[in-house]
Order: sequence, then C-alpha cells, then structure tokens
Amino acid sequence: MNYDAVIVGAGHNGLVAACYLARAGQKVCVVEKNDWIGGAAVSRELYPGFTYSNCSYVASLFRPEIMRDLELPKFGLQILPYEGGAVFMENGDYLGMHRDHDANRREFARHSKRDAEAYDRYSRDVLRHCRFIRPMLLRTAPDPSSFRPRDLSELAWLGKQMFGLSEAAMYDMIRFWTMSISDFLDEYFEHPTVKAYQAVASIIGTALGPMSPGTAYVLLHHAMGDVDGNVGAWGFARGGMGSITKALKASLEAAGGEVRAGNGIEKILIKNGRAIGVAMENGDEVHGKRVVSNMDVKRTFLKHVDEGELPGDFVKRVKAFKIRGSSGKLNIALDKAPVFTALPPNSPHMKGDMHFTDSIEKMERAYDDWKAGHYSADPFQDMMIPTMIDPTMTPPGKHFMSCFVQYAPPKVEGQDWTDADRDGFAKACLDQIEKYAPGFKNSILHVEVRTPRELEKEVGLTEGNIFQGELTFDQLLFNRPVPGCAQYRSPIKDLWICGSSTHPGGGVMGAPGRNAASEILRDLRAPTKDMSEAYAVL
Repeated sequence: MNYDAVIVGAGHNGLVAACYLARAGQKVCVVEKNDWIGGAAVSRELYPGFTYSNCSYVASLFRPEIMRDLELPKFGLQILPYEGGAVFMENGDYLGMHRDHDANRREFARHSKRDAEAYDRYSRDVLRHCRFIRPMLLRTAPDPSSFRPRDLSELAWLGKQMFGLSEAAMYDMIRFWTMSISDFLDEYFEHPTVKAYQAVASIIGTALGPMSPGTAYVLLHHAMGDVDGNVGAWGFARGGMGSITKALKASLEAAGGEVRAGNGIEKILIKNGRAIGVAMENGDEVHGKRVVSNMDVKRTFLKHVDEGELPGDFVKRVKAFKIRGSSGKLNIALDKAPVFTALPPNSPHMKGDMHFTDSIEKMERAYDDWKAGHYSADPFQDMMIPTMIDPTMTPPGKHFMSCFVQYAPPKVEGQDWTDADRDGFAKACLDQIEKYAPGFKNSILHVEVRTPRELEKEVGLTEGNIFQGELTFDQLLFNRPVPGCAQYRSPIKDLWICGSSTHPGGGVMGAPGRNAASEILRDLRAPTKDMSEAYAVL
C-alpha cells in the first residue's frame, strides 16, 4: 500500500502530526520500533499491578489547542493538577509550595520576608516573558534570510511583538534569554532554598548547571505550559503519561490512520532526491508520498539517510547540533507511602514535586560531577508520587514514585555505562531519599533504573537527552535544528522532521508535530521551493 505520509516513531509529536494529516484526509501510517507506542510519553506495567510513567512524568506543556483539535478528552485523556511541593532542607526544616500564590507568599515569609515581597514582582516578570513567547509555540519560525512573503510577514509579526514592549521590558527580555538562572534569581530573592526551588525548572533535562548562561530561558520553557487555563500549572495524566499517546492513537485511528508497532526502520528510502518510504528492519518496505521523522535530527540524517544524499554543509551542521545527555530516572514501586520527617502527617506537599537540593550551590556541585564525566554523588532529584492524586496506577494502599535525576552523563569517565555504574547511580539516589525518609528502602518492591544508556536504547533519545537537543539560544527559533532547515523541511524533498529537535523544542508539548503537519498541508496547497536548492547556495 502506498500512503500519503509515513511517520517514523509513535512518540507524541509523531502521533500529533499523524492525527492532523489524517483529519485532513491524508492516508497515514505510523511505524514504531517498540512493541508499545508513546516514545517518552508512555505508561508500562513493569511490576505486577503497578503502572509506571517510566520516562516523561508530568503534564503541562501539551498545548490545549491540540487537545481540542484532536478531541483527546473524548478519547479518555484527563489531566489532574497537582497540589504543590517541597524542598527538604539540611537543617530539618522544609520550604513548602502550594497552588495558591498567596499561600506561597506566606510560606516564603516564614523563611524571608524580603523574598515574600519579591515573589509578586518575580511572578509578574516571568508571566510577562511567558506571554511574549507562548504565541510563538504554534507558529513556524521565520527564516530571516528569506525574502518569501510569508517569512517577511512572520518577521514583521515578531518585530511587532518585540516593539510592543516597553523599552525596559525589551532590555529585560534580551537579558533574560541569555543569562543564568542563578543571576536572574539573585535579582529577586535572598534565601538559598527559595532560589533553589525556583531554579528547578531551569536545569531539568539540560546539560547545564544553574550558573550556566542560558538556563533562565529553560525555566521559561517549563513555565509557559498550563493545566485548565492556569499558566505555569502542572499535573499528572490520569493513568500515567501513556494516557496522552493512547488518546492520540485512538484519535488517529478514528480519523482512518494506522499504527504499525514492533518493527523499527533500517533506512529512509530516497529516489531521485525524493523520500519515497522506509525500509524496515525485518526487510519490509513501507512506501509513501512523503516521510515524516519524529526521531531527532542526528538520528534521522546521520543514521537512517545515506550521507551522499545530503549536502555536505548540512551534514556538518547536523553533526554540530548539541544533543548532550544529562538525566536519569528511577521508577519505584512502594508497599506504602514514605514518611518524610520534615513534613506533618498527610501533608499536601507530598502531592507535588519534592526535592532534596536546598541551594543553587548544591545544584552546581551536582553539575560539576557531570562535567567530570561521572553521575552526581549528591544528585538533584525531582521526586513525585503521582498515586497521591491518581490511585489508578497501583493496587489500593500502594504507591508509585517517580524520580527524575540530574546529572547523569552519556558516558561515565569516557566509557559506556556498565551495570555496576547503573547500580551505583541508583544507590546514590535511594540513599538520598532514605536520609530524609528513614525506613523508605524497606518499603521498596521494585525499582526500574534508567540511565542515558537505557533512554537511548529503549526510547531512541540520543545520549538520553529528553529534549532532542539543548534549549540554548543558538538552537532556538530559526536555528532549530540548523539554520536553513528550521521549518520542518529537509534538503531531501518530501522528507520532513517533526520531533523535539525542531521549533519550539522539547517536552510533551505536541507543538512540533502540529506545526510540521501544518507546513506539510500548506505545501500540498502551494508547494514551496525545494530546500536542496537553498543549501546549494550556502
């Protein structure tokens, strides 16, 4: 069968792109190497009766426009906002966080009256940055070197947004995009634990420390999501993160699309400079009028396309694209809920994100270990217990704990990860939890440990990088993934990319998939210039 589009990878962006194309009347087939779908947004039962969100673990960035367009609630998707969180401090105290802004102010005042006063100004300024960037998420980044009317129009629109700011806000915006989160927070807060909590989102999934330039933007990338219209709110997908991709698959099939799981691709088939399908690992071929890759830009063009089919300058730029693994994950089945000595019984703070790193200096030391080529001896952990809100994931009275960990390098002191390295990494994480919740280890029924090795092998995330590429300023907008190829097209005609390597970047957002589908459908109406011609003049 010859399809209109063959989508490579049943991660959330691939499924989003497939859904939009199918709803536009295209005959679509999604091919997936694993026996299950979802990519990083997956729910799996790895211990009897327990459902793990064993890669991505929280929802907020997924665009509400996409949820409405694809009718995902109709297909069972429900997002449950979580309550707050806590940072456990070395002195035995804690900093608690709430969904309510005024409650947070009162908690800040318990530690620093000055920080409580600064919290309003901080929240206002971050929201202003969010309001500036959010409209760009579902727009294709313009090519500043192009004279096509559409690119000129988009550049004019972008300029209008910028010049709609006051002079002071414009200067702040430019500074914000390039400064470190440590420097940014120093302009508002004084208490080290208040700063540590606010810095969390700036290091999640990125191979940078809180003192590295550019981490302030990573904070914004995480802060611009929403749950039920509450900007910056986060939640759990009921039934685990796989509920998102399960709903996408149901939406796709309702529109006539097809998913083939359990067989990966060997290569993308190119004929006369045009993508015509994919060759599968089992020897089959799936043909289509176009191929849309949900893999990262390096995996797509360096592993599954013959280099001779690509312009040399393009290959050089792809090789230079930064995809650096920095994260690991522990998924833990618990016989009972842990008891944290700092928290009162039945604390609502256990219904959100909990951390043990109570200063930016500690975060930076954890990053120092990564730079030295080793996993962090005293890691930063973003720890959550989704079953405090969603009891459907475990048997009654039991709990699932998710621990997202920074930092874990793609190689340990220059060598591939070994099982001994993996076990040492897990021990560092579990020992840290035990310190603040004595007896915790005795309640463990099962632990799944995922280092960058497992994330790359099982999920297809190069070096274990969850964003398919660093979210630094040199790799955003028209530079993502590479200049001249930032509009989901490639130098090969009818070969497209729709994963998180493209604008606007990573996270369970769906925007890259939606935007890629929009560009494909636009080209079906009015074909654009072949990208191979554009690279010929570079």
